[in-house]
Amino acid sequence: MSDTPQTEDTMVAALLRERAGYVDRKGMEDRVEAVDEQLRLRGYAPDGERIQSTEPPAVGTPDGKTPEPPLAASVTEPRSTPPKGRQARGTDKA
Repeated sequence: MSDTPQTEDTMVAALLRERAGYVDRKGMEDRVEAVDEQLRLRGYAPDGERIQSTEPPAVGTPDGKTPEPPLAASVTEPRSTPPKGRQARGTDKA
């Protein structure tokens, strides 16, 4: 195996190194299949080549990823009572 990475994606590079280690060992076929599945999920073939997708990118951001839903708006109104277990401060300091 060469020391030059086959891809810029560090996860894919790690999966390819892991797969190469499992291929050389007997009884690790199930691990090779698991790594191959992870490579396919990331769009790569077991040989490290990028798989050309025939499906159009998902609706969302330009890179095809679905955007995260926005977080709930935080409440900006002040609390009328202090949280449980705390005492309200006095308005004037002594």
